[in-house]
Amino acid sequence: MELNPALTEYLAHLSAERGLSGNTLDAYRRDLNQFIQFIRDRGIDDAQDVCKDDVIAFVVALRRRGLAAATIGRRVTSLRMFSHFLVSEDLINHDLTAGIDLGRSPQRPLPPTLTIAEIDSLLSAPSPDTVLGLRDRAMLELMYGSGLRVSELMTLKTTDVDLTARLVRPFGKRSKERQAPLGDSAADLLMRYLAEARPSLANSASATALFLGERGEPMTRAHFWGSIKRYAEQAGIRKRVTPHTLRHSFATHLLAGGADVRAIQEMLGHASVQTTQRYTRVDVSRLREAYDRAHPRAK
Repeated sequence: MELNPALTEYLAHLSAERGLSGNTLDAYRRDLNQFIQFIRDRGIDDAQDVCKDDVIAFVVALRRRGLAAATIGRRVTSLRMFSHFLVSEDLINHDLTAGIDLGRSPQRPLPPTLTIAEIDSLLSAPSPDTVLGLRDRAMLELMYGSGLRVSELMTLKTTDVDLTARLVRPFGKRSKERQAPLGDSAADLLMRYLAEARPSLANSASATALFLGERGEPMTRAHFWGSIKRYAEQAGIRKRVTPHTLRHSFATHLLAGGADVRAIQEMLGHASVQTTQRYTRVDVSRLREAYDRAHPRAK
């Protein structure tokens, strides 16, 4: 993927899903635009073509300019976070900063996940007895039940859902389509949404978009992010909840239930199993809990 569109998507993620301020976004934009311009001056436009030497050369160039250590550290951190985002979103299949000592950086924790009880509370928050509540309940059930990216959810068409076969066909990164399983709860709600809610929302601006706003326009990720935040508060969930929280909870709960990592990789649409394997990390307390519960000599 070209670096400029990738940066645009990253900044949209920081704004819509992490709620960063305009000043913070501008700082990230300036730092990463310097890296992109440096790379373009070396004749590279595609993130997949960036190699270890290019990144090292960028860091060396910053040091040669005599910039303060804190300034270099901030730009390096911006680059690392950008690279991690590209990998996590499957926009590239390798970490641009992997194997390069860019300064101390703690191991990134996994994004927060919800417990099954919290998921139940969140999914029950929208009332299926209203048009918008039925739409929102169907969206939440589909995202958690199928592990979709928020961008995939927003771009679904009515023809991308097969209620008979219980499948959904999201259009993922790098224009790659895949098939994801559709749970019974999500299928039932989608059937109701298509029959009862969508017709009352649709107008000439709707085209074939599956999920529609109040004025009939296709739903946006920013609108959906706001809805999730509102329903999380309504459900009494104290954690920070974003659309990505549902996708990460989907993967974590599958793994905890015994699903194979390769199968989860296919369902998430990850190009590399290494991206999926981050869900296999568990902390010591969880290991201890599992040991105490399962081992005959634990107590």
